[in-house]
Amino acid sequence: MEKTRPILYVAITNHGFGHATRTASVAAAIQRLCPEVLLIIVTTAPRWLLESYIDGDFIYRPRAFDLGVVQSDSLIMDKAATLENLRFLKSQQRSLIASEVNFIRQNRVELILADIPPLAAMIAKTAGIPCWMISNFGWDFIYRAWGGEFVEIADWIGEQFSQCDRLFRLPFHEPMSAFPHIVDVGLTGGSPRYPIDELRSTYGITTPVAQTVLLTFGGLGLQQIPYDNLQGFLDWQFITFDRSAPDLPNLLKITEQKHRPVDFMPLCGRVVSKPGYGTFAEAVRVGVPIVSMTRDEFAEAAFLIAGITNYNFHQILSPAEFFQGNWEFLHQPPQPPQQSQPIVKDGNEAIARAVLSYFQTH
Repeated sequence: MEKTRPILYVAITNHGFGHATRTASVAAAIQRLCPEVLLIIVTTAPRWLLESYIDGDFIYRPRAFDLGVVQSDSLIMDKAATLENLRFLKSQQRSLIASEVNFIRQNRVELILADIPPLAAMIAKTAGIPCWMISNFGWDFIYRAWGGEFVEIADWIGEQFSQCDRLFRLPFHEPMSAFPHIVDVGLTGGSPRYPIDELRSTYGITTPVAQTVLLTFGGLGLQQIPYDNLQGFLDWQFITFDRSAPDLPNLLKITEQKHRPVDFMPLCGRVVSKPGYGTFAEAVRVGVPIVSMTRDEFAEAAFLIAGITNYNFHQILSPAEFFQGNWEFLHQPPQPPQQSQPIVKDGNEAIARAVLSYFQTH
């Protein structure tokens, strides 16, 4: 009997852009190694974002199986709204699972790869196929740290994660103890796509690398960035993807959807960001220093800050230094990584090879 085309269902959390970009990078690696694999990308992240990472065709299925955290921007969290939405999601889990199992069976999906909606494990179990997950943290870890009524939600999520057949645990991770089968892999993420000279020419960037700074705060952005501080650095070039940023002579706003923050990293002496795996991983893969503020209310942040401190040139700021300071830190050299051994960066390929090996043997 002739083997049919491999079909991979990729479920991505709809929280911010970081999960979407890091998992789209893995999906792109799978597609490069085996173009006949049919990718079904299941997320509410925008299609244009996925297309900026995945060159070939894929089926886009806009569905949300988890919530993440309700936020007005990359730092401000609404815990009450998050709890309310999580309870509603829990009440709808049976119908969500049933509708996806029907879709999976109709489309002959053979494997689910998820980052990291907990319901994906139950969808796979009900459909009778494996669920492999990718992440450096689980939502149970985030919610449990908030205590109170979130503990019950964290327990519910942990039960779902316990049904996962394999976790590809990314660097900068929490223990992820709910998962029974863990495989550690290297960093995932995108790589720059355009020659430096081409970007310099297209956007008129003439400043040296040391005086070129990328400001990037994820898909949710950041309210009240102190852009006034840029007036103290008029001979510097700042680059942002924030469409609502003010028009300043030394601030370049990128609006082309084909261009991504990682494409500009080789032009920059440092990347100013908040703690986030996607930006951190891409910066480490490119080799550009990271300037990050701390983020005490998000449990994952401590592991990210420790990771970037160990494996990359870095500057760690308090929120007060970032929001109320005059950005004097830009005149200071970044600190060297504390670990002498470089971090492994082959996560995209390692996960892709594992997925393709599964298809070849099943």
